[in-house]
Amino acid sequence: MRTSQLPDAEMLQLAELKKKLTADAELMLGYPVSKDFNYDELAEFLKFPINNLGDPFIESTYQVGTRGLEVEVLEFFAALFRAPVNNWWGYVTNGGSEGNLYGLYLAREIHPKGMVYFSQATHYSVQKNLHLLNMQNIVIRTQRSGEIDYEDLRDTIRMNRHMPVIIFANIGTTMTEARDDVRKIKAILQDLAIQHYYIHADGALSGSYSAFIEPRPAFDFADGADSIAISGHKFIGSPIPCGVVIVKKNNRDRIARSVSYTGSMDTTITGSRNGHSPLFLWYTLKKLGEDGFRARALHSLKVAAYAEEQLRENGIEAWRNPNSITVNMPAPGERVRLKWQLAMEDGWCHIICMPNVTFAQIDQLVGELLEDHKKINAA
Repeated sequence: MRTSQLPDAEMLQLAELKKKLTADAELMLGYPVSKDFNYDELAEFLKFPINNLGDPFIESTYQVGTRGLEVEVLEFFAALFRAPVNNWWGYVTNGGSEGNLYGLYLAREIHPKGMVYFSQATHYSVQKNLHLLNMQNIVIRTQRSGEIDYEDLRDTIRMNRHMPVIIFANIGTTMTEARDDVRKIKAILQDLAIQHYYIHADGALSGSYSAFIEPRPAFDFADGADSIAISGHKFIGSPIPCGVVIVKKNNRDRIARSVSYTGSMDTTITGSRNGHSPLFLWYTLKKLGEDGFRARALHSLKVAAYAEEQLRENGIEAWRNPNSITVNMPAPGERVRLKWQLAMEDGWCHIICMPNVTFAQIDQLVGELLEDHKKINAA
């Protein structure tokens, strides 16, 4: 049965919302969200209640899904992250936090008495995940860049070397996009003769494009990771928050169980899973391919280098970590900060040069920062 159109007042409300979202999306430089996607060709799929219930590799009695496309997305990232051939598994999540929860969940099941180590620059959601999982944990100092302090990590593990080690590594911290070196971390574990350990890599933003950087950061399975989580709505771009988690299949097998009701396996965090997100990710992957992803990364890095240069040339104390798209600077006045939606912490802000960010936007922001500085000095 066809429903009638909304009353005029509600239609006007929607029109105003669209106007506001359009304006706000144009001026967002402080959060890692790509906005250069166009999924108009997929609009017809919104007519279907797509639900990838259960395991993406196993059919369910609920068949209105996109599991086949989801598996293709997973295969792309498994190859990109150099996952062990014939020993990997994954699924499309609701976002990076769920992927991190899954990695920690596997680590806990493998090492129930393990101690989790993570740096003070780790995303706030990780503490919540650790609380939910009731896992012991120790916070490690960071270097000025935001990268983990390897000496503090070594010393702290040495004091607790009787316990299995679970490492939560940041592949791009929230504020400075610092990358923890998985290869260095694994070397520390080997040097301390730690036999029981698990390394999870949180690659929310940076993990999506780090494979295209030269020299390649040490962040993936070949470097020592046991699981990797990324966000899908950040570097790739999606109208719905989503993510991807890739793990070693033999580890996942420890928690898998059959569910007769669905005809599938209970291997994910949630039961019902969004089936539209894999469709969006699949669409972008097929349009771009690996070369297109590389081009997006190089563009973002060029814009970030330009932003850092322009800010510094105009007397603003800007800096960024090597091969990152996040540019850090002292927090400007409230007007500029709110207009451009710049996240602030300890007196610092950052701009994140996502693939949709242009050189013209950087020029506009720098001009407004200088004008703001003049007003503050004149006051």
